[in-house]
This record gives sequence, structure tokens and C-alpha cells, in this order.
Amino acid sequence: EYMTFLDAGKTERLCAAETVRLAEQAGYKPLVRGQALKAGDKVYVCNRGKSVLLAHIGTKPISKGAQITAAHIDSPRLDLKPNPLYEDTELAYFKTHYYGGIRKYQWVTIPMELHGVVALTDGRTVTVNIGGDDGDPKLVITDLLPHLGQEQNKKTLAEGIMGEQLNLLLGSKPVSGEGSDRVKLSVMQLLNEKYGITEDDFTSAELEAVPAVKATEIGLDRSMIGAYGHDDRVDAYPALMAEIGTKSPAYTSVCVLTDKEETGSDGVTGLNSMYTFHFLQQLCAGQGADYITACKAAKCLSADVTAAYDPTFADAFEPDNGTYAGRGVAIYKYTGSRGKSGTSDASAELVSYLTGLMDANSVVWQIGEMGKLDLGGGGTVAKYVANQDIDTIDIGVPVLSMHSPFEIVSKADVYMAYLTFKAFCEDAE
Repeated sequence: EYMTFLDAGKTERLCAAETVRLAEQAGYKPLVRGQALKAGDKVYVCNRGKSVLLAHIGTKPISKGAQITAAHIDSPRLDLKPNPLYEDTELAYFKTHYYGGIRKYQWVTIPMELHGVVALTDGRTVTVNIGGDDGDPKLVITDLLPHLGQEQNKKTLAEGIMGEQLNLLLGSKPVSGEGSDRVKLSVMQLLNEKYGITEDDFTSAELEAVPAVKATEIGLDRSMIGAYGHDDRVDAYPALMAEIGTKSPAYTSVCVLTDKEETGSDGVTGLNSMYTFHFLQQLCAGQGADYITACKAAKCLSADVTAAYDPTFADAFEPDNGTYAGRGVAIYKYTGSRGKSGTSDASAELVSYLTGLMDANSVVWQIGEMGKLDLGGGGTVAKYVANQDIDTIDIGVPVLSMHSPFEIVSKADVYMAYLTFKAFCEDAE
């Protein structure tokens, strides 16, 4: 079921749509501002088609606290530039702008598909899907052949492929007749026939190129899953399943599936925006509760992936404090870079609460850090929740080849993440 979810939600818009479908199937209704809320009510809000908030109202008043899980559903990818289409030597291309932290050399010579929307001048919004269906043609970024790569080989890994070289190959067949850019015109005609768009419409488009690969089992023992987008749908999906599967929670359970984490959580669909906290305010208003009191009593699991120890690249890790694929869901008390820059750093009391909850529910867990201190680091959405006076701790599934077009996770770790979120949603203390 998780693999199906990955294949259905390769972009934040597609993932949000699939989340809404699953939520409505489980009985969740759109939250109406100002509505009174009672125990057992299940409501959701979809924010601009890119992030989703769900809540199951508990038997205790929300002023006693809420159990919040927060994950993100955006992943590293290639976005089209505002003026993307061009032709060079009878080949047509789309120019791209990479989104999030990628290693650019990993994104060449792999099949890609294109998803997104185009807002037309007549007010309609057209959904674009190129390469996502069986039998569809795919797109690709070319690379230099080794026979001519002597100078390229002298460059650093980061410089081997540059951002301006991440151009998607679209076609080579020109329209009949005379003139220049006949391949570009041919591509534009195909897009116009299928979607009714013109070249000017690219200025009001959100089109994202993602790997054209389906989730698949990895290993002779089938113990792992390989796919694009584990970061962070590998936490978003079990959090969602725990939320919609919870029966009569004592505390109101809230599931936040947010956007824009890979670029810093800014923007109206990122957790640095107020939309999540407006949702919490509406939940409080619907029960006549004080928002400040509710926040102070709430707890949040900031659910995001961490790096799995990779023995092939052991020099990047500190083994005693690493997290390992197959050893359970991982807690990390703090994230951030080097001197804990950009972290909320959970309290000892919160760590004790979470580990005690997991032990009581037979969850296999581990605790550690992302890698060696001076090599870098990473952040999550935890600090944005913690900044609202909500106790927050990071937890997630360890990932091999994180941020690559094809990431690897252990099935056991995914299941332990689900058991953790389930216990958290159902906790009655």
C-alpha cells in the first residue's frame, strides 16, 4: 500500500490529492470555519492543493493538548524555468531549475516524467501528465560520453554536471516546411493539441520533472523498498495511516502533511507559514478552547527521514551515533548543522515520554545523529512547530541514498514508524 501511495503521489500536488482521497474515504470532511466541533468529528483542510491538515477530535478538550504528527510531501526534483522551451541543432529541450538539495550528476541519463498544472488566461487550470502513464514517452537529460569526457573528469563531483546543463530532451522531429526552430514548434503543437497551452502559458505554469520509476522491492530477501520520494513520504504515509486509522482518541490527533520543506519551509504552503497554526486555532475555536493553553499542552512528532549508515561511505558517519536501516524507526533529539544551527533540540522529558511510549507498544527504535559533525547536517520542520510553544521531537525512517532519484528504506523501519504514530495518536496517558 505504501508503494502504491508513492507511485500515485510523485509531486506534492499529486500526493495531496491522494491524501484527500484516502481521508474522505475514511470519513473526514472539509473543515468549515466557525463550525462547532465535538468528540469523534474528523475534519481536514487542503491548503492550495499542496499540503493537507487532518484532525480527529478527541474525547478530552483540546485545551488538554493535541497529538500532532508533521511530515512533508515535497521532494527534491527539477522544476521548469519560466521560459523553458528552446531548440538547439534540431533538438528541443526544456530548461530546468533544481528544487531542493540534489547531487546534480545523479539526475542525468535516467527516464523522467513531467507533472503539474498550467493556469490559462481564460481562468481554467490544466493538469499536465507527460510520462506518468504506462506507454507514455519519457524525458531525459543527456550526459557526455566517456570517450570525450577527459576534461569533464578533471572537475569535482559537484562541477561535473552544472545546473544549466540539466535540460530535458523533448524531441527531434521538425514540422514540415521552411524556417527555424521547427522541432520546437513541433513540440509546442503536441502540447497545444493535448493541453490547449501556448508557449506564453509557461509563465503561469508549475511543472515538475521527477524520475519515471515505480516503487519496487529491493534485495533478494525483499526486505527493502526502492523509490523516488521516500524523503519524506516514507514518514507522511504511516503518519496519515495512523491518523485515519485511530478510533476514539483521547486527545485530538492532528496530521500535518506540508510542502516546501526541501527549500526551507517558506511560502504559503510551507510550515514557516501560519496556515498550520490557523488550522489549530480553528480547532480551538470550534471547541471554545484557548489557543495558547492548547499549544502549551500539545506534543508534536516532527516526522522526517534521517541518513542511514552506509558502510560503503563509512567515513561520513560516526558509527556509535549513527542510525541504521533495519534497526527500527530513528529518534534524533536535535537536527541542524554543525553547532546545532537551526534545531529545536527536544527536552529530556519529551525524549523520555516518546521512548517510554514506544517501549510500551513494542516498537523497535534507535537514536542517533545524521553523520559526522563537521560535514554538514540537515533541518526539519520541528523548529517551526516548536516556535509556537509546542513540545516537538524529530523522528523518522533512515534512508540510504537520500535525495537521490532512487532512495532505499527498510520495510521494517517503515512499519515501526507506523506503530509509533499509531501509539502516539491513541495515547491516553
